[in-house]
Amino acid sequence: MNKDRKTTAARSLIFLLCTLAFSAIASSDDPYLWLEDVEGEKALAWVTKKNDNSLSYLKGQTTYQGIYEDTLSILNDKDRIPYAGERAGYYYNFWRDENHVRGIYRRTTLDEYKKDNSQWETVLDIDALAEKEGENWVYKGMNCHYPKYERCLVSLSRGGADATVVREFDMNSKSFVKNGFYLPEAKSSVSWRDDNSVFVGTNFGENSLTDSGYPRVVKIWQRGEPLARATTLYEAEKTSVSAGAFSMYDNGKTHHMLYDGTSFYTRDMYLLKGDNKIRVPIPEDASLIGLYNNKFFVQLKSEWKDFAQAEVIYADIDDVAKEDITFTSFIKPSDTRSIEGLNFTKSAILVTVMEHVKDKLFRYQLAENGEWKIEQVDFPTTGTISVFNTDPERDSFFVNYADFLSPSTLYLVDGKTLSINKLKSAKAHFDADNFVTTQKFATSKDGTQVPYFIVHRKDIALNGKNPTLLYAYGGFEVSMQPFYSASVGKNWLEKGGVYVLANIRGGGEYGPRWHQAALKENRHKAFEDFEAVAEQLIADKVTSPKHLGIQGGSNGGLLVGAAFTRRPELYNAVICQVPLLDMKRFNQLLAGASWMGEYGNPDIPEEWAYIKTYSPYHNLSKDGVYPKVFFTTSTRDDRVHPGHARKMVAKMEDMGFDVLYFENTEGGHAGAANNEQRAMVSSLNYVYLLNRLK
Repeated sequence: MNKDRKTTAARSLIFLLCTLAFSAIASSDDPYLWLEDVEGEKALAWVTKKNDNSLSYLKGQTTYQGIYEDTLSILNDKDRIPYAGERAGYYYNFWRDENHVRGIYRRTTLDEYKKDNSQWETVLDIDALAEKEGENWVYKGMNCHYPKYERCLVSLSRGGADATVVREFDMNSKSFVKNGFYLPEAKSSVSWRDDNSVFVGTNFGENSLTDSGYPRVVKIWQRGEPLARATTLYEAEKTSVSAGAFSMYDNGKTHHMLYDGTSFYTRDMYLLKGDNKIRVPIPEDASLIGLYNNKFFVQLKSEWKDFAQAEVIYADIDDVAKEDITFTSFIKPSDTRSIEGLNFTKSAILVTVMEHVKDKLFRYQLAENGEWKIEQVDFPTTGTISVFNTDPERDSFFVNYADFLSPSTLYLVDGKTLSINKLKSAKAHFDADNFVTTQKFATSKDGTQVPYFIVHRKDIALNGKNPTLLYAYGGFEVSMQPFYSASVGKNWLEKGGVYVLANIRGGGEYGPRWHQAALKENRHKAFEDFEAVAEQLIADKVTSPKHLGIQGGSNGGLLVGAAFTRRPELYNAVICQVPLLDMKRFNQLLAGASWMGEYGNPDIPEEWAYIKTYSPYHNLSKDGVYPKVFFTTSTRDDRVHPGHARKMVAKMEDMGFDVLYFENTEGGHAGAANNEQRAMVSSLNYVYLLNRLK
């Protein structure tokens, strides 16, 4: 026994020495690694000090209080549209205001919803729940079982993190189900299988998560049994991003599907038939869109067989197992048009397309001769159209329309006649008549035409002195479209600012080709597009480097981080929000491994060779001349690690650069958990911009 203890002690000492040695080596490579200890005492003390300095400076500006009050008033405006989702005859809405800081989940009828002052029934009060349970709950969603919608799975986050607690809720009694389905805090995937079972992927313990921190094991969990006894359905590889299962509904039939996200952009799809898993015969990078009349619809991301990239095709769901399954073309993209989405109703398919980043909506109905009858729905074609509240049991649907100068307006569309009835409209918080929106194009370094929108006063003087904010994202096939922002209008445009939204490569504005053009070794294309827009604004004398600021969050935070380290002479203000910045370690932090399909793998020397050319953290130079950057992040962001922003700030300060930093102690990847926090962070940004660019 004594010998065993000595052996164990010796091994422990060796392990400790090895750990210390590794830490010393790691620290010598990166002296700021200690800031990756998210809730470490030393790291949080550093955060507190930086927060105090930045908040004292920014809140001390005379413009702060007025901007904050205006912003909070906008966020709490009782006249804003209460967007609602229909379920079993009720219209449900999640609502926050000054009396419901954390929010209430509520419902009403369609007749009541149509009224200007709708009466609502509270279903779940998050403020009351948080107070009762002593938890900082943030509402993250409600997954209800179709078609009755009587039982739901409520996701609640502590402080706004992606990881949630899942609890079963009864809509009839408006209470949590005693001994119902319950999952402790994790990044779970859970969906209804039938009345008494769910598909679940969660942290089941050792080796149950992927390298990205998401579920890799999918189980069937029966009501009343312990989670530990759930039946394993599928196990993905550790290198996959995530795995899960869900149900699809069509013509009264339920189809169970299983997916294995082998990378961020590839997945294996299976149709579950009893104990059989039938591989859906589509390319691994294609997207399963939905079901309609026993046909499953797929959008391609690459050319396949005789079909074009981004084309939408369909086949019979009953033919999935056949080797000679036949696919038919539904809709093709063009050089200027991308297919944004399909929505399915009882007797039609609604297709939203983008034409040079502006939306059009069409209804497709199958005629008796087997051809598709196509009609355009009569909405403006200069903004963004969002279709929702579609259901396979009815034809009517909701549409929301907005552009930069038109407040969001909600319409009910008759599914048979396509007549449009206005339901509600957001209040105009600034006088749009004084402003104009124009779409222009800049020429990137390789000759590509890059669209951008510019919003400014009609009487703008082209003297190079206009404070201008340039925003972009440029990643993950996410499209940046026209939108109405009362905050931008009130706090920026009315104060003489110019707002610019750039549609750079990496996004989805022209479909997958636009995205894939800036993947991995071509990432610099996105940065060159962004710089081309900045240079065009300067050449047109809209602004000048002294008056030009840039802003981006998450992948957009990486974008502006790369922008100011690549071309610091172009900008005088940079707002870098919840950013990726250390691209050497991004795949080792939180969900970072899942994004290697976008950026590449920095652990592979050939891929690090191109990643390091733009990694902001590694391209800082003590001899650089950088603007006073404002970094923001959240301690509770469990998607993009706050260590990115922390380490960047520490490194810049040690090089002698003046920066600003604010880290919200809650809020998750969104950066804020309630309207007061949102108003504060937004106001800090505008104060910073006005100080730097006026």
